[in-house]
Amino acid sequence: MKKWFFMMACFAVMTTAVSAQQFTVGTYNMRNNNHDNGDAQRGDGWQQRYPVIASLIQFHGFDIFGTQECLKDQLENIKESLPGYAYIGVGRDDGKDKGEHSAIFYNTAKFKLLEKGDFWMSTVTDKPNKGWDAVLPRICSWGKFKEIKTGFTFFFFNLHMDHIGVVARAESAKLVMEKIKTMAGTTPTILTGDFNVDQTSESYQLINNSGLLKDAYETTAIRYALNGTFNAFKSNSMTNSRIDHIFLTKQFKVQKYGILTDSYRSQDADATKTDSGNFPKEVGLQKFTAREPSDHFPVMAVISAK
Repeated sequence: MKKWFFMMACFAVMTTAVSAQQFTVGTYNMRNNNHDNGDAQRGDGWQQRYPVIASLIQFHGFDIFGTQECLKDQLENIKESLPGYAYIGVGRDDGKDKGEHSAIFYNTAKFKLLEKGDFWMSTVTDKPNKGWDAVLPRICSWGKFKEIKTGFTFFFFNLHMDHIGVVARAESAKLVMEKIKTMAGTTPTILTGDFNVDQTSESYQLINNSGLLKDAYETTAIRYALNGTFNAFKSNSMTNSRIDHIFLTKQFKVQKYGILTDSYRSQDADATKTDSGNFPKEVGLQKFTAREPSDHFPVMAVISAK
């Protein structure tokens, strides 16, 4: 009898472990490395930013995350800086390497990739093209993953909606939900991205009120969100608009949600030391400029299966 109770207790622990697995999801528009946009001249160049981005991801423990705007060389920089991670996704301009990607990075020690694919947000979804009133081709990349330790299986979709086309954003929201219904069915699903609209917009409401997906911001037990998600590289800016989102199907429980406003410093030409006032004399302060790793703040959520 004692042996039976011991075996049942062990089974209960194992069952709890499987159903309560937990991991950290993120979405991060990293700003494309466009040499014509003046970022490097202003001090916000990719070479200065990406080591900070990689450190931020490692420190906050992102297990799987969607990226937006990165070109192929940027994705390779991030991959090289994150040992043990791989990514999926193709360029929106040619379905291979050209143009911005909506890539998904994942920890290969934690997840196994089962399937992957991409579709364009348009009436023609299987090849590069612009949809509705969009001014640029827009792509959604997806993967089906299995958590290695527990066998928990889920879909992950990641996109970047058009920044101009109002119709395109609304139709893209409808399209991605239809794709999720068709492809994932009842399988738990995560949708991340730069939606280029905040929580008051039509396309956001189409998703958040669909009954299929819900914004992690609304369902979290703990929320850390002191700013919106766009900063324009202006460290002293403030907005309530969240345009980068993590949506989840009902099988997920959100433990924590955060908009991460981590910044770094770069040395000014005039880096003269200043008086530290009443602080210990060993403290030396210099004039540096506060900078952001991207013109968007990353969003993260710690989630588990219900």
